[in-house]
Amino acid sequence: MISSTISTNTDDNRRKKHFIPLFILHFTLVALPAFLLASHQITSQESQAATEKKTSLLQLLDLIPSPESIDYVQTKIPFQLHNLLTEQRHPKTWNLSERITQDMEAGLRMLFAVDEDIEARFKALGQNSQVLERAVQAVEEAILNGHKIYLFGCQETGRWTKWVESSIWRPFWKDIQDRKKIWAKVSPKLGDAIEDRLIGEMPGADRSLINMLEGWEDLMITGRLQLEERGIDPGDVVFCVSASGESPAVIGTIYEALDQWTRRYPYDVPKIQKKLFFFFNNPEEVLLPLDRCQAVLEEPGITKINLTTGPQALAGSSRMQASTIDVFLIAQILQTAIDRALRPILSNKEMTTLGFKTPVVFAEKLGEFSEILKDVKKIIPTIAHLTTLTEKTIGNEHYVTYSALRGFNTVFNDCAERGVAFHDYPLDTVETMPRKSRIQVWAPVASQEEAWSTLLGRPFRGLSPLSYKNRLEKEVTNRDLTQTLSENLNMAEDDQQFLFDFSLSDFNLQNRRPEKGDLGILVVISPEETLLKDKESLVFRFVTQFLDKGARTAILFITEKKEKDIKKLARKIPGFDPDGKDILAILPWDSPNDPMLINRLTALKIILNAHSTAVMSKSGRVVGNSVTAVDSNNLKSIGRGTFLILSHVNDILKRPDWVKRHGIREPISYGEANAVLYDAIGFMNGKRDGIDQSYEVAFSIIRILESLRKNEAISHEEAWGIIRDMGLQQYLKDVTS
Repeated sequence: MISSTISTNTDDNRRKKHFIPLFILHFTLVALPAFLLASHQITSQESQAATEKKTSLLQLLDLIPSPESIDYVQTKIPFQLHNLLTEQRHPKTWNLSERITQDMEAGLRMLFAVDEDIEARFKALGQNSQVLERAVQAVEEAILNGHKIYLFGCQETGRWTKWVESSIWRPFWKDIQDRKKIWAKVSPKLGDAIEDRLIGEMPGADRSLINMLEGWEDLMITGRLQLEERGIDPGDVVFCVSASGESPAVIGTIYEALDQWTRRYPYDVPKIQKKLFFFFNNPEEVLLPLDRCQAVLEEPGITKINLTTGPQALAGSSRMQASTIDVFLIAQILQTAIDRALRPILSNKEMTTLGFKTPVVFAEKLGEFSEILKDVKKIIPTIAHLTTLTEKTIGNEHYVTYSALRGFNTVFNDCAERGVAFHDYPLDTVETMPRKSRIQVWAPVASQEEAWSTLLGRPFRGLSPLSYKNRLEKEVTNRDLTQTLSENLNMAEDDQQFLFDFSLSDFNLQNRRPEKGDLGILVVISPEETLLKDKESLVFRFVTQFLDKGARTAILFITEKKEKDIKKLARKIPGFDPDGKDILAILPWDSPNDPMLINRLTALKIILNAHSTAVMSKSGRVVGNSVTAVDSNNLKSIGRGTFLILSHVNDILKRPDWVKRHGIREPISYGEANAVLYDAIGFMNGKRDGIDQSYEVAFSIIRILESLRKNEAISHEEAWGIIRDMGLQQYLKDVTS
């Protein structure tokens, strides 16, 4: 069974599965150290003796594995997810950080090359569209029959499932409402509240868009409780999305939806399959050893949609290809269903007015991803210029501010992800003085409330702590975990919205106004070009705030207009110098059947994901194609950190230059890497003040390699000095040269 740190739910016998521990698979990859093979009855003295006798690396370091490390490797199997394909290092980006440092354009091409894996997956899906057609029909029936559509995902994937609600679904229906004659025909058939019937959610609700609540995604019960709070009933359509395929909160959500059905209706597989969908991005064979995954994958009542594309461009970072394929597919499912629901209600002329120039053919929409990627690649030189300028601005301790209107949620998500994915400072609260984050995001609106509405398409939505605390206390047996969850609940309430101001408010313009040396980046999506002609618009005001202060400005147009017309428009902006200090990026857009702007916003997501990854890579937060600044305050991150140490050290040990100088050495084991990591955590805990990222992984890699190179243990302070003076990337480059 899964430990209480994963789930406290008792599943019925129909879904109980025997757990096949992942460490059985580990033996095929690495030799576990002796302390893992010892029985739990061996005394700590005996375990220590066995370790010292058989583990040469730990003996060299004079390191005895801590009790926490022993416990982690022996009992925290569900968090050791390095066998997942999404956690592997992609061969196309193996030396990404070095390439970006040398040639930004070449580095960006490497990142976009991995997006080609999405093209290949869509081609394979097109050959077996029966399951996808089931999802389209489910959404169409929900629209016509007044049911809700609930999208739930964790971390990066959760953030982008909310994007589907805020950037795709809600703006479309609001546009119809503004067309009074069309709305008069639609609302009697579909209801006045159609825009509220799709709910995008993640653990911790809207507050988690900025940073996740600790421990909240690691429990099945949280997914269950949030589904209840959002009023999801049997008969509603539930899309659960887990990039890894094992997220406990996501699995808890799909279980609760299934249980709701079986409590009210007979267990009818064909009917349930039309309501419950589970999207994931790893091969089933690597997920089946986890009992929580096995139960979902073998449950006949849940429709499974496997969107595996391969390793991510950054190892383990589902913000890249996994979330892109997930939300692009789901958005196209929605658009196809809407087209089918509206055609019997509206005339062809009215459908054309809404942007549906021709009936949507689902398979063709998936094929358009190739065209999106092809168009994005055309402006790589400009993206490289913008990315280099962004990194230099941050490196010179100035600030970068992003803004957009229709693209605001896309821009916001990419910026907010940097705090989580790269362990950078999260977006500042209004109380953060002095500022810590070097980036900020402003919507071209005048107030906090309007900014949240621009971001979400609705008011801020938090959680109700009282409705959770009693259930958590009853059903979570780990008291420490219960306390942590209860404390974090206060960070999910509705009043959290007042901690953040993402607008052109007086507060921001007085306290965080642009200065010379800063950079302002504006995204304009057709038909927003006209706002730059209006000197009274807040879009125009955003640009002039930077130009008037002598700061640099970049404008990215995703536009249906001719390039010459955009250049003419840009040159009329007072002070904007696209041929000099400023940047004008133009992505011409000719997509005649993109009524919900899915393709345009997907293009923006792909551009920004590559842009921010390259910025973080050049600033030293990426080594090779993995983020070594891993947060060590949760068990899943410790597992990822352990695997990164294992991967980078063993990669060096097998290189010809290393072997020539130091001889052949057996790869280090998972247990050894974990023992060194926990030791590093203990050392680094005393160095938190003034440090803006986690160095435990980098510290461990350097300590291991440098000790092996010298054939004697280096001290903690020596390893820390190398990080401080050289950094991991330069060290790895030098150690074999």
